Amino acid sequence: MVRNIVILSGNSHPSLAESVCNMLGVPSGNRILSKFSVGETRCEIQDSVRGKDVFIIQSGGGSVNDHLIELCIMISACKTGSAKRVTAVLPLFPYSRQPDLPYNKVGAPLSKPPTEVPKDKYTFESVPATPAPGIVKSASFNRETDLARVMSKTSLSNGMTNGLARTGSENYFSGNGSANGNANGTTNGSTNGDTSATQNYPTSTHSRAGSYTTHDYENPGLISTFQAKPGYKRWVAQAGTLVADLLTCAGADHVVALDLHDPQYQGFFDIPMDNLYGRPLLKRYIQQNIPDYKEAVVVSPDAGGAKRATAIADSLGMDFALIHKERRPTRITDRQNATMMLVGNVANRVCILVDDLADTANTITRAAKLVRKEGATAVYALLTHGVFSGDAIARINASALDRVVVTNSVPQDEHKRMCPKLDVLDVAPVFAEAIRRIHHGESISVLFQYD
Repeated sequence: MVRNIVILSGNSHPSLAESVCNMLGVPSGNRILSKFSVGETRCEIQDSVRGKDVFIIQSGGGSVNDHLIELCIMISACKTGSAKRVTAVLPLFPYSRQPDLPYNKVGAPLSKPPTEVPKDKYTFESVPATPAPGIVKSASFNRETDLARVMSKTSLSNGMTNGLARTGSENYFSGNGSANGNANGTTNGSTNGDTSATQNYPTSTHSRAGSYTTHDYENPGLISTFQAKPGYKRWVAQAGTLVADLLTCAGADHVVALDLHDPQYQGFFDIPMDNLYGRPLLKRYIQQNIPDYKEAVVVSPDAGGAKRATAIADSLGMDFALIHKERRPTRITDRQNATMMLVGNVANRVCILVDDLADTANTITRAAKLVRKEGATAVYALLTHGVFSGDAIARINASALDRVVVTNSVPQDEHKRMCPKLDVLDVAPVFAEAIRRIHHGESISVLFQYD
């Protein structure tokens, strides 16, 4: 029995919150969490939270936006009710797959065509040889080379605009420009009081203003000079920082999550943030349910999950393989068709695909098809978060996967009814122990030990 604690549940996963309460021996907190007819969220905490340690369990599956707003409103309601501390427990963290990275993860090319560069030419893309005795000195620009003409191929020169040179008023640092003043305008205007000369001064200064700026829409050639790189996102919404700021501003004092898609997410918070791991559950399943697991191969379906898969493979003494995914389509219609290549030997062996999240299950099913093609005898998929949106369940049923193992970080009752290949592991003990240790001020590092 844990005293002076209140555990509240959102609408995303009430069964998980009920299991956590049963393990801790505390009743679930009473609250009203519904919607008005207009669609706005209504929240009312019916238990006293004054001076209490409040834990709000809300996952990110399903209607993610509604659940996120519900969580923020519940946190704010508890802080308004004078709660001592409010901890947000998110088994699946919302928007955790949108980090603040300006470039797409396109992967390395499978084959790179050779680039032919003339040996007697020096370009801006050339890499000069390392100077050493006996090595011929590389060619470079000589004194007769018109450097401005060469650079005009890659960037604009500051003194030219659409082939028109700057006037005297635009050459700021020239002797006849506006840096020294116009002798007929400024000098006569200040000495003899010539009104007409004084009025001509701003005309001469701003007569060509805007003709050389990069924001001049009358010169479209200037605007199109900068071209973004192929993998560059010109407009990137920083959803990662935004969600972290929303929870912090709502009043959360502590955040607990399970298997973040990007560990860098912890750096977005100014409050304590604990990232629990579902790795021990997956390892226990491998040891207890896969015969001769020492002979099996742990396979990462993409390069991003290689570190996660190698951690399991090293701790169990198993072999490791990697699937390289190339996302460079030749046409827009081929955007979803990525070339996949297996690195490792899986012939006549059991393959265990390890990943943190499956949404549409496209990557995991294509990886299963590839390892089957390479000679795998059986294919297991071990996933921490099984979101399974869209036609993911139908795709899994028709795939080469033999078993799909997920945790109940999001509700899996409907998925399990539709997919006979699905096995569900319970993460309630992990969160119950984490909540107990956080409440008593104990270390939770034991939950991070994988062995």
